[in-house]
Amino acid sequence: MTFGLQDLAVPILGAPMAGGPSTPALAAAVSNAGGLGFVAAGYLSADAFAEIITAARALTTAAIGVNIFVPQPSAATPDALERYRDLLVPLAEHYGAEVAAAKPDDDGWQAKLDVVADLAPEVASFTFGCPAAEILGRLRDRGVLTAVTVTSLAEAGVAVAAGADALVVQGPEAGGHRGTFDPVASLGDDPLDALLAAITAAHDVPVIAAGGLAGAADVKRVLDSGAAAAQAGTAFLLADEAGTNGAHRAALTDEHFTETVVTRAFSGRYARGLANDFTRRYDDVAPLGYPEVNQMTGPLRRAAVAAGDPHGTNLWAGTSWRRTRGGSAADIVAALAGEVR
Repeated sequence: MTFGLQDLAVPILGAPMAGGPSTPALAAAVSNAGGLGFVAAGYLSADAFAEIITAARALTTAAIGVNIFVPQPSAATPDALERYRDLLVPLAEHYGAEVAAAKPDDDGWQAKLDVVADLAPEVASFTFGCPAAEILGRLRDRGVLTAVTVTSLAEAGVAVAAGADALVVQGPEAGGHRGTFDPVASLGDDPLDALLAAITAAHDVPVIAAGGLAGAADVKRVLDSGAAAAQAGTAFLLADEAGTNGAHRAALTDEHFTETVVTRAFSGRYARGLANDFTRRYDDVAPLGYPEVNQMTGPLRRAAVAAGDPHGTNLWAGTSWRRTRGGSAADIVAALAGEVR
């Protein structure tokens, strides 16, 4: 029997957070608490992706979800990337690191699709674009519910036409990368509530609301507005089971970090995180060039994390980050679901 969002005991999804926070332990803990936990394929090899799915499966008998980045052509020119490389060199020298070489990379797209088809997690969500209808159909035939992250009414229409089983409606309040299909498109600023209203009015598919949801009142609001479930990411960054690095954890509770910004400086794609020295120094000069910019800055960010320096790495966080609390994932799920049980 194919899994459906209505099968969840608690309509809470733990957002996939690539790069460390989304561990198998976190995904399993969210699912064991009655919600739906996710592991993230981003930046992993296909073999490593298969391993984390298997590890999560070993920790829960409940449903789990996976997320894959949809590859898009890079928008950066070689000259723009070289200029940015030159600007990054002094920071790299400061950390004793090197600016990495940039190269085309589809993040193991086909191999990861094969992993999902083989292991058949209950849910597969996609970010940065919409897979072709035949890809969604292949996974549906394996009993996998497919969901596409959308940031506009137009993107929702594309996903529905391709046969997506559900939509993750991501508002601009969300932390981490914006799921916008076109990497160079102007970002929409319609808040989550407005997007949710427009998309639920236009399309009769289950909708998952995401962006700035940090408490039970937030969850109740989006469910009352027609969402089938609420997806939270920042709310889980301080969870005991999360793989959030120490510099990131410390910054989330540091009063010296006072705002979030949407930046392209770390990855070459727009993403929301805490403003720090890196964003202030490089955001205005960073090109829109994913995955090359992400590759170039990777060694610098890892070196900054190793040094415990939150000003040299990305600190993804949504607009409600001030309400993020530590504790077990189960307690966080319960707090988010407090008014909807």
